[in-house]
Amino acid sequence: MTRETTSFVYVTYIVATPEKVFEAITKPEVARRYWGHENVSDWQPGSEWQHIRANDERTVELVGKVVEVSPPSRLVITWASAAQAADPASHSRVTFEIEAYEGMVRLTVSHDELEAGSGMAKGVSKGWPAVLSSLKSFLETGRGLDVFAKPKAA
Repeated sequence: MTRETTSFVYVTYIVATPEKVFEAITKPEVARRYWGHENVSDWQPGSEWQHIRANDERTVELVGKVVEVSPPSRLVITWASAAQAADPASHSRVTFEIEAYEGMVRLTVSHDELEAGSGMAKGVSKGWPAVLSSLKSFLETGRGLDVFAKPKAA
C-alpha cells in the first residue's frame, strides 16, 4: 500500500544576497537568531544534519541527511522528527531554492513527501510561514520574530 503524500511550497522575497540567505539557513549561529534552532552539519551530500533547539537543553528536534548542496542557490535535505528518525517512511524532503531577483532574493521552500494528514504536515504548514517571515525580518532589519509566539485568544 502506498501512502498518500502532500507538499507545502512557500515563496518569499528578501532584500539580501543569495549568499546571506544561504548562510542564514546553514550557519548555526545565524539560524538561532531568527529560528530559535541551529541547523548543524558539514553540509556535504550524504552528511547528517540536526535541528537543535537553541536553549539550555539543546534538544535535537529534527534530523536528516544532506541530499544536494549547491551554495548559494540550492540545498536539499531529508527531514524527520528525531523520535521517528529510524522509520524511513516518516522522512520528508525540504528544498531551498535561492535566486537573485532584481536586487533581492526569491526564496522558494518546497517541503514534500509529507504523509498527508500527519502531525508533521500540519506542523510545517504553520511553521514554515513563521520561520521564513522571521528570516526575512532578520535579514532586512537585523531582528527576527518570535517564532514561538501563540495567537492571542479572542
